Amino acid sequence: METTRNAVPVTQSAADGTPSTLHSSRKLRRGALGAATALLVCLAAASPALAAGHSTGAPTLRDWGSSSSSSQSGSGAQSWESPYGSGSSGSSGSFGAGATSQPATAAESAGVVLIDTVLPYQHGQAAGTGMVLTSNGQVLTNYHVVQGSGSIRVTVAQTGQTYQATVVGADPTQDVALIQLAGASGLTTIKPDTDGVGVGSQVTAVGNAGGTGALTAADGEITGLDSSVTAASEDGTAPETLTGMLETNANVLAGDSGGPLFDAQGEVVGIDTAGSSGGVPDAYAIPIDRALSIAQEIQSGHETSTVRIGPAAFLGVQVSSASSYAGDGDGARGGFATTPGAQVSGVVSGAAAANAGLQTGDVITSLNGQAVSTPDDVSAALVGANPGDNVTMGWTSPDGSQHEAPVTLGASPVA
Repeated sequence: METTRNAVPVTQSAADGTPSTLHSSRKLRRGALGAATALLVCLAAASPALAAGHSTGAPTLRDWGSSSSSSQSGSGAQSWESPYGSGSSGSSGSFGAGATSQPATAAESAGVVLIDTVLPYQHGQAAGTGMVLTSNGQVLTNYHVVQGSGSIRVTVAQTGQTYQATVVGADPTQDVALIQLAGASGLTTIKPDTDGVGVGSQVTAVGNAGGTGALTAADGEITGLDSSVTAASEDGTAPETLTGMLETNANVLAGDSGGPLFDAQGEVVGIDTAGSSGGVPDAYAIPIDRALSIAQEIQSGHETSTVRIGPAAFLGVQVSSASSYAGDGDGARGGFATTPGAQVSGVVSGAAAANAGLQTGDVITSLNGQAVSTPDDVSAALVGANPGDNVTMGWTSPDGSQHEAPVTLGASPVA
């Protein structure tokens, strides 16, 4: 059973009635994650890379971390552990009885890229996978692979060529993003499936398992065609349920997110998105036809209530639950208690919050006309906001003084 820190297990009933604990195979975080997504406020709509929560009829998944994870400084810091165990590279790890991964073949590597991102605060890093859609470098991946990134570096598995990338657009509600490699040409593209798969069809999941920078492949079969899964992480926002997912017993691991699920003919049937943390492997993939439909909307520049073109609104503040010391009056006893508000544990220099005067240690109490009682409320207050929007933010300093100032939201560095 995989070990995670700061992840609350949620159980579901399997087909045979046996409870199983699930975690998300979302991007491998090599640096701290914690409340990072609230920092970026990349919310044209609620993201599926989301917080703890229960839903009816769907397992709830959570993010994994990596063995190279480092603790995040500041209030609310979290460190992350590898699903492979301490010190393991994870390049061919076992994840469930009899489930193994092998190095991907040349054919399985064609059109697949390895994605490494850097977060715009405290040098946090993450890793995932993507698929080349066009020869000039448009790449399909999960939104959560690039969400909140300050920079994206993409390596083409076939050639080792590395490119910088930007986000063209995304549908956070479907966990799909399209990115563009700078200066790319002549790239091999993936071949999407056109005839569909059925339960029992043989499949292979390929990806950057463990964030090692080398593609691995895991064989399995389709176990479900219309499955639902609730994606969750520790970023403090509400969970989102993805429906109509392909379900497979292929050994999908952290870092595989955004990678291809191939059928027996080497055609892509889905995007590897989430997987179980123990026992018999159980993973989920977004059907490729749905993902390509979203990519085509992004390519057309057609923005909708869920599809965003270009950068998201950017507040530039990292938040966690606010706490205060509660003593018994004589200083002999006491402890820390959660208080209303979102405590600032990091501010991006030059971003909107910093320009308004917000500093580490302050507690945000209102934003965009809404009261802020928890870190969740920071993201919720800015759902639908766009770069350039003007909002008002209220906060309390550590000395107890209260402030209110207008804030012009910036554009997310990447996602």
